[in-house]
This record gives sequence, structure tokens and C-alpha cells, in this order.
Amino acid sequence: MCESGEVKSSGVKLFTSSQGMVLAQKIQNMKGALLMMLAMFVFSAVDAIAKLLTADYHPVQIVWTRQLGLMMCVCVLLLIKGPMLFQTAHLKLQIFRGVIAIGSAILFIFSIKFVPLADAITITFISPFIVTIAGAFILKERIGVYRWLAVLVGFVGALIVLRPGFNSFHPALLLAGVAASLFALRQIISRHIGAHDSTLTTILYTAIAGFALISIPLPFVFEMPANTTDLLLMCVLAVLAACGEILVIRSLEIALAVAVAPLHYTILLWGSLYGYFLFGHIADFWTWVGAFVIIASGLFTVYREWIRNHQLAAGK
Repeated sequence: MCESGEVKSSGVKLFTSSQGMVLAQKIQNMKGALLMMLAMFVFSAVDAIAKLLTADYHPVQIVWTRQLGLMMCVCVLLLIKGPMLFQTAHLKLQIFRGVIAIGSAILFIFSIKFVPLADAITITFISPFIVTIAGAFILKERIGVYRWLAVLVGFVGALIVLRPGFNSFHPALLLAGVAASLFALRQIISRHIGAHDSTLTTILYTAIAGFALISIPLPFVFEMPANTTDLLLMCVLAVLAACGEILVIRSLEIALAVAVAPLHYTILLWGSLYGYFLFGHIADFWTWVGAFVIIASGLFTVYREWIRNHQLAAGK
């Protein structure tokens, strides 16, 4: 054994255990990043199909179909993990999280019924900034001046996309903003219950509570698929929704969250492509400017979050 702690065998230098662990984590991070990118591609397809279906079907029915896909995912998880997934220390919060998840989904589907996919998706990117604000006031997290500046810049980017008072403004974009706010509330609840409940348990209760709630108004708006194409689209929607959830879960299981979180923004690219090829929508210059501002601020927020967690881990 050489003095540096490295091991040599037959003239080949081997990694130390610590170097091997770092290399292994990098490989896992790369795999996780690829899975997250694929998940965003799949979820963009789900949103595009949902927008197609809004021409003839109520958003409640579309969300129910999507939630059916999540229930399929949960059934698979139950077969693998067993009933132990039902164990929770926060039953009421878990159910409430499922309720607001459905509210967020319905508002987003209503939004994309009237506005281009890229615009609605861009507005939802404000959710990390809302999480930061809520974390400060609800969870009493310490937020530094740099993260507050990132929040401010992020909301400026949202205003660039919205352009309130201009002819390009559509009120439906506000629905996407409210949907993003509800999504942020979901994240805050996840932070609070995460110390006691596993991610899979949270997904389980979100699926069950959401599916039960959305099934209540379904009979009043449900329409049988008018043709084979619509039926096929609904089936594909449900299956892709389940696949997207599985991909995200797997990505976060094998990779560090800070390594894969920025890949969420790739959904804007896919959404823009789907919007162009399916609906002929082309995001205008100011939408891209606003998206750049929001994404840059969001990435900075992720970076500051990583710095904060690193300092907490080091006991500083």
C-alpha cells in the first residue's frame, strides 16, 4: 500500500474507497439526471394530450384520467412494498396534500385550455420562489439576502411572461400561477412530513386522496369518449402519467436532489416543441426572456439551497 492510501495491483492504480464512493455517486447522478429529463419529456406529453382533450372534455374528467394513472403507479408500489406504505404520522396532512394536488392539477388544465403550453409551464416555474417565501414564514427557515433577491428577480420574470395590461395578457395565465402556488404548498407539506413519512407513503396518500376527491364531481361532467382516437388518448394519458411518476421517484432514489432538480426546467423545451408541432404555438420573444429570468433565478435558488444544506451538515 502506498503512502497516499491508494492501492496498486499489477501496475494499475485503484481508487480509494472514498474516491470510489464519489465516482459511484457521480454515475448515479448522471443516471438520475437522464431519468429526470425523460420524466419531463413524458409529463410534457401528458400536458399536450390533456390540452388536446380539453377541446371536447371537461378538465375534471381529464384530471381524473391522469389521476387514474397515478393510482396504477400506487398499485404497483403496493404490490412491491406491501401495506406498510400506509403507515403515516401525519394522516390529516397527507390527505390535505392530496386535495391540493387535485386543485393544482385542475387549475393547470383549465389554464392550458386557453393559453399555449409554454406560457403556462413557464408561469408554474414560480413555485420554488413561493416555497422559499412559505419556508420563511411558515417553517421559520432562515432565508439569506441572496435568496430573497432570487425570489424578487423570479417574480419579475413572471411579470415579463404575464405582461398584465398588455394585449397579450390572458387571465387564464393567473390560473397557472395559482396552480403553482398550490404546488408550492404541497412542497412545504412534504418538507414538514418528510422527517416521519417516506416519499412513497406520501405518493400513496396523494394518489388515493386525490382520486377519491376528483371522483365525486366526475359523474356530473363525464362524457364517453366520442371515438377510438379519444379513448386511446385517454389511455395513453393515464399510462404516461404513471410512467412519469415512476421515473421521478426512481431519479430521486438514485441521485442527489440538487443534481436532478434543475432538469425540471427542461419541461419548457419539450412543452414548446409539443406546442409548436401539435397546436402551431410559437413562444414569443418576451416569453423566452421571462423564462430565462425565472430559470436563472430558480437555478440560483437551488444552488443557495445546496450551500445552506451543506453548511447545516457541516454544523456551521
